[in-house]
Amino acid sequence: YALEGRIKTGFFGLTGHQLIGGGYSNSEFTSLSQNLRFIIEARTLEKQDGSWNIYYNFDQYLYEPNKGSGQGLGIFGRFGVSDGNPNPIHYFYSIGVGGKGIVPGRPIDGFGIGYYYIDVGNPKLRTIFGTRSFLRDEYGFEAFYNFALTPWMQLTPDIQVIRPAQKETISGESVSTATVLGLRLQLVF
Repeated sequence: YALEGRIKTGFFGLTGHQLIGGGYSNSEFTSLSQNLRFIIEARTLEKQDGSWNIYYNFDQYLYEPNKGSGQGLGIFGRFGVSDGNPNPIHYFYSIGVGGKGIVPGRPIDGFGIGYYYIDVGNPKLRTIFGTRSFLRDEYGFEAFYNFALTPWMQLTPDIQVIRPAQKETISGESVSTATVLGLRLQLVF
């Protein structure tokens, strides 16, 4: 089951939106955490009944020269929570600032800066040799600037810094933070 509602707001006389939603399933899922002894004795994987999540999103202009024009400067955010099993994500949030058309003489240019954090439930495999966990919390940062070369051609440099949820490889090597540089050319017709 899933339910979601979104409303347009006008806080401070500026455009914004509020959204809340959630989901629930009464299905049976394979549990993320497993005990090797249970698997051997029962010849099956441990199960988990049901799963749920709730989330909230918002965006709000802080500066909007012409209401409804899609130009201005604003903030956005997302927040979510789940049961954490079988879904490994317990909590999630992202927050950022974005804008379009606020640089003089550049009415189509846009930019964004954002940060996200994921609280990852660390599934564990319990064996006679000990307990092994594979994941950790993940977080990242992104920034981009969208240059309008023409009204129909946009060039966007982008940088992302991500500390992934996977903490080590199968061979036991540590997985480190990644920096990703990108460049996109978009034709809009």
